[in-house]
Amino acid sequence: MNASAFPRPEDAYDADLDESFDLDMSYARTEGRAAAPAPQPVHEPLQFTAPIGSQPAGFPAAPEPAAPYGQGEPFNPVGELVAGASAALAPLEAGLPEVASSPGYGQQDTSGVSIPRIAIHVFAERQDTLAAADRAGKDRRMARATTHIRVGGIPAAIETYAHEPTPPLIIVECLKDPHSLLAEIDSLAEVCDSGTKVVVIGATNDILLFRELMRRGVSEYLVAPLQPLQLIAAIGGLFSDPAQPFVGRSIAFVGARGGTGSSSVAHNTAYAMSERIGANTVIVDYDLPFGTAGLDFNQDPLNGVADALSQPDRLDATLLDRMMVRCTDKLSLFAAPATLEADWDISVEAFEEVTSRIRATAPFVVLDLPHIWSGWMRRSLISADEVVVVATPDLASLRNAKNMIDLVRQGRPNDAPPRLVLNQVGVPGRPEIPAKDFGAALGVHPSLIIPFEPKVFGTAANNGQMVLDLNDKSKSAAAFQTLAQIVSCREMPAVAGPKAKGKSMFGNLFRKG
Repeated sequence: MNASAFPRPEDAYDADLDESFDLDMSYARTEGRAAAPAPQPVHEPLQFTAPIGSQPAGFPAAPEPAAPYGQGEPFNPVGELVAGASAALAPLEAGLPEVASSPGYGQQDTSGVSIPRIAIHVFAERQDTLAAADRAGKDRRMARATTHIRVGGIPAAIETYAHEPTPPLIIVECLKDPHSLLAEIDSLAEVCDSGTKVVVIGATNDILLFRELMRRGVSEYLVAPLQPLQLIAAIGGLFSDPAQPFVGRSIAFVGARGGTGSSSVAHNTAYAMSERIGANTVIVDYDLPFGTAGLDFNQDPLNGVADALSQPDRLDATLLDRMMVRCTDKLSLFAAPATLEADWDISVEAFEEVTSRIRATAPFVVLDLPHIWSGWMRRSLISADEVVVVATPDLASLRNAKNMIDLVRQGRPNDAPPRLVLNQVGVPGRPEIPAKDFGAALGVHPSLIIPFEPKVFGTAANNGQMVLDLNDKSKSAAAFQTLAQIVSCREMPAVAGPKAKGKSMFGNLFRKG
């Protein structure tokens, strides 16, 4: 199973920013190890469980670490708060090279990986394998699994399982030659229970060895040095549900404070993804008492989300389809009831289950999250494939955005940092924190800057329209199309939109005017 590159689109930002405020999105990849053929001994097949269609796994070496953001002379745009934010960010920035250089960062697509509640035992020999396994065990995608990491390789596993039952998944490492590796696998099979899946980590990228291990019933073979996201993807592949062809990519939008326009950004971005890019998209409005998705799309507010959260175990494709409102051919809406008649005291597990079921209905699911803080909000942010923090250029947004981004970074050590979108920039007469300084204090480049256009947004909101329908020539409309391409990792078709005439998808943002 070869790791495939999954690059994120280049972040776009306003052309008026200084040219030194560049993007930090490139991480180098190096060549993988060469294969060394080995003789193929004859052995009887053993009783491991192997998946159908397994492929050899030769992974590239770890990429070079990117330089930490924010080096050099610190800048203090808004007094002591930003100075304190920069100081607090220093330990995190020191860890960024580790994240950037951690194998698989920005390269492995694990958006559809779902790992069940199982016990996983890891027996490793290399220090970097132990570190990769530990990092993988703390990943959000492994939250339901229980991971035990031990030192010793296959001999330690044999000694352990001679006296205790084997878990559903065993990951063992052996750095010996192919003959010794096969001999140790034979011994391990004698103490393994029927149905146990075994993943082997070796030092040789050898197709003959891989075929012999598969013939013996080994589930997967990985080549050291191991990468955390590649290990997660391998585990997810072993327990994937063949009846579920895909799991949609979840994109969570959250406002740094009230009034940042996070819902408007989420709805317009989702509309651009469906109508300009042509991707089937579902909007889920989780602001149960005050959600505006129904108003923004001029739809009668149904109890779709509330009904789903009240009976998550009964949800199936047919019931979900009845609960959704179809706004266009490619855009569906789970509207909030927007009523205060209930207290909406709903469990974290219900939100998690409903989100998981909805993700099976479309390639992209946009989560419109309210500006509150609770257990399910924390879980939704950390478990989303992409997080977009919408802020306005003021002090309260800076403080709250920093808290959110720091929390998401800590809870997602193997993922890229959240996106930062600055909205309502350029309000006449209002003192604003410059975008460059705002990003410097957070350690995150603004992915997009949306200008203040009150007439466009006000008219669209009052008419129940999207900005793209009201005025597709406005700067905000171009911004939403760009953000849709960034979060979906897809380019806009050349024939879509009145401005699509073979130009770069970021061309409009870099024009002066």
